[in-house]
Amino acid sequence: MFTRALNLFPRLSSVHLFRLAGFFVMGLGAIVIGRWVGEKIKTETINESAATTALYMDSFIDPNLQGLGNSNSLTPENITTLDKVLKETDLGRQVVTIKVWDQTGSVLYSNTPRLVGRNFPPGDDLISAWQGSVIANISDLQDAENFEERKLYTRLLEIYTPVRLNDTNQVIAVAEFYVQVDALEKIIAAAQRRGWYVISAIMMIIYLILVVFAQYAANLIGSQESKLRNQVVKLTLLMAQNNELDERVRRAAANATAHNEGLLRRTSAELHDGPVQEVSLALLRLDRVNAQNETCRETTDEFECNDHLPTVQTALQVALTEMRSIAANIGLPALENLTLSETFARAVRAHEKRTFTKVNLSITDLPEQTTLLNKITVYRLIQEALSNAYRHAGGAGQRVRVTREENHMQIEISDEGPGFDLAQAVDWENHLGLEGMRERVESLGGMFKIESKLNEGTKVLARLFLHSAEVDSVG
Repeated sequence: MFTRALNLFPRLSSVHLFRLAGFFVMGLGAIVIGRWVGEKIKTETINESAATTALYMDSFIDPNLQGLGNSNSLTPENITTLDKVLKETDLGRQVVTIKVWDQTGSVLYSNTPRLVGRNFPPGDDLISAWQGSVIANISDLQDAENFEERKLYTRLLEIYTPVRLNDTNQVIAVAEFYVQVDALEKIIAAAQRRGWYVISAIMMIIYLILVVFAQYAANLIGSQESKLRNQVVKLTLLMAQNNELDERVRRAAANATAHNEGLLRRTSAELHDGPVQEVSLALLRLDRVNAQNETCRETTDEFECNDHLPTVQTALQVALTEMRSIAANIGLPALENLTLSETFARAVRAHEKRTFTKVNLSITDLPEQTTLLNKITVYRLIQEALSNAYRHAGGAGQRVRVTREENHMQIEISDEGPGFDLAQAVDWENHLGLEGMRERVESLGGMFKIESKLNEGTKVLARLFLHSAEVDSVG
């Protein structure tokens, strides 16, 4: 049983342990305090009763013992008067035994004649009384001089009171009274019970107050622990997110140079495959024109000398158009004074003007302003994603949808083209447009995702934090 109780303790909460410990401590304290208070009640009640009895008896006995100041014995008249007092007064009738002692331990007077003249060794109480103190206690009648009292009683209130010579502090005798203790013990018991009730009630109130306070403290601590635990979880998640964002930023920064270089290579390839080829064709045709012009000078048909000029003119016009388009794609319009919604609209209109296609634009609940970095990222994202939609889907079902989710904006750019299989690994190095979009978004701590299925079109999804314009860090 004891071992089982010990094994139960580790399972208890701190509040339950406090309750058990508090109950034990308060109970032990109540017992100790109750016993101390009970003894104090008993002592004070006995002393008060003894003082009252001694004062009343002294008023009758002291005058009849003054002769002991000059003599070692009492006169017959004094003895007769003392006997009469003990028999005729109410308090005298309550006295079981009275003894008058001299300093040697001899009994000079007693209402029990067989004790008169006998000598007993002085006890501590008798010695203290000879020194001027009133001594009272409940005696179990085991002293030698109590052989008569033991015949009828087991316990009596024993009172020693010094008898002084009139108008002096000289002690000339000690009077000892034995009074029945039944009524006094009832008074003491009743007073002690009341003391126990009061102490128990007070200790119980204190215990309940402590228990309530401990429960309140435990609830408060539990609430704080729960909040701290939640904060720790949030901080842990935030740290993980920050670490992930830092990794993305580092990865984006590391790939920035390679991406820019790739972008330049792609621009170079576009210039080489487009305008350069057209200009080369125009130059070849011009060489032919020059050669033919020399021949034409010897003939009379002047129109044959200019048959390559329309081809040269068309090639140069196409090259000029493509070079202007490439230049327009490389440069950005002034975005500083545009709102966020106007930035989306400008990017869409530029694509529609360049490709002669239609884009469905939907914008919901966007703030007026954000950082220039966000505007640039948004513009390039729309530009590149719509260019891919035009290049691979012919501009079919082009749609841009922008919504707000708390402090983020969700961007969806979709088309209804042939799509592609995402299950196959995407070679990002050969898809500079996709890589550029991803790097731009993730460098700002955003999320980038592509969804596509064969014959079901493609979606470009991006999620960017809506930084306020005051935290702009461009430049």
